[in-house]
Amino acid sequence: MTTEQTTTTAAEAAAGTHAGVEAAQFEVTPGEKEIVVTAAGTEILRYVTHPDSPQEEAPKPYLYPLRFLDGGEASVRRPWDHRWHTGLQFTWSHVADQNFWGGPTFAAEDGYKMRGNLGRMDHKGFSATPSGGDEVVFDETLEWITSREEHWIDEHRVQRVHSLDTARGIWAIDLTTELTNVSGDTLPLGSPTTAGRPNAGYTGWFWRGPRSWSGCQVVNSAGAEGEENTMGQVADWVAFSSEHDDLDGGGTIMAFAGTSECAGTALPPIKWFTRSSIFAVASQSPAFDEEIHLPAGATLRLHHRFLFIARVLEPEERTRIGQEFTL
Repeated sequence: MTTEQTTTTAAEAAAGTHAGVEAAQFEVTPGEKEIVVTAAGTEILRYVTHPDSPQEEAPKPYLYPLRFLDGGEASVRRPWDHRWHTGLQFTWSHVADQNFWGGPTFAAEDGYKMRGNLGRMDHKGFSATPSGGDEVVFDETLEWITSREEHWIDEHRVQRVHSLDTARGIWAIDLTTELTNVSGDTLPLGSPTTAGRPNAGYTGWFWRGPRSWSGCQVVNSAGAEGEENTMGQVADWVAFSSEHDDLDGGGTIMAFAGTSECAGTALPPIKWFTRSSIFAVASQSPAFDEEIHLPAGATLRLHHRFLFIARVLEPEERTRIGQEFTL
């Protein structure tokens, strides 16, 4: 199903397909440093373009807070165990000798250490001011600046909030980014696993769930359950489900693998970095256990999706929704 078809299907469902019933729409409140998106009376997300994060966390724009339509929390920011984990954000832990992820950098010879190599991602502007309606689009440009103040990557990032379905308690966000190497040299893009640490292939888009989601249910599109059966694997989607703190009921977050493309360059398959036992995280890793070598002037394009559903799904409905929204 195409993105356009998905949006239409969800809009029809939200309207109840009854004549004279107006479909629910997203509302946007713009600001100088962040943009708030509201749906059905609930603030579902804030996109922070100018973060106050310290340099130790590799400052970058992020989506936080994230909420289900019933108001249930769907993310956390700066947890005690990893201060650089924030809601849903785009990261990259190993870019040559630089770390755009945050915190210590892994090396095979001496493990994790702070190495003075933390870069940042600077928001440079939107193509148009985001506005409300059937969808909300954040179309922006960013620059990746190294710890040495070198400009290495130009990024064109488009985040599209769509498929608001109040009847089914659903909203979705598509995350598309184009990374162009302007450093003048080939850039190796890797992860802690490519640097020697097993099952630590996190990089790319990264979601961190609330503390209450520790130990939550994890199921992938092949029907395999548990983080150990998804970590490092290829799957169309992964679903996390849990009950809420402070609010009756629960929710399901479905992350879709999507695509990774670079003209003229062979790319490894997207593999999943997932955890749930100690805390809930998900990343569609483009370089889980194999580096991408991005030539000078080349562009890497990534396209993923996250779906937020305001209830714990039964298996049949989870499979059906997975098929409906797959990329």
